[in-house]
Amino acid sequence: METIQIKYFTDKIDKLAYIGGKSDWIDLRAAEDVELKAGQFRMIPLGVAMKLPKGYEAHIVPRSSTFKNFGIIQTNHMGVIDETYCGSNDQWHFPAYALRDTVIHANDRICQFRIMEHQPQVSFEQTEELSDRDRGGLGSTGTN
Repeated sequence: METIQIKYFTDKIDKLAYIGGKSDWIDLRAAEDVELKAGQFRMIPLGVAMKLPKGYEAHIVPRSSTFKNFGIIQTNHMGVIDETYCGSNDQWHFPAYALRDTVIHANDRICQFRIMEHQPQVSFEQTEELSDRDRGGLGSTGTN
């Protein structure tokens, strides 16, 4: 098991923890009260900084209820924080764009993360054919 050093910037948020037996993602919370009007952008502080192990990165995405509850979307759709972003002042943030007027309170769960190993080095080999199974080029169903 890897150990990750974490610094909390506020005591207004719950400490990070897995949701018992439900997921291997970990919720992140707004570190302060935020009020946004429709069309506004704000980097919402998440109240934590971490020193990830070498060779690892954090993937940050909205929770499934974030848009429904708060009317915000994550502007980069998925945030990636690598192990070089590890200073004492490198607080994590959620880049939020409001589609409706909203209020987010300190400790509200707005996103989640997981720790992943970096992608291994790969090389690409050009070919004219990939396989004998053609799925139609439209995702898993191959249909419109």
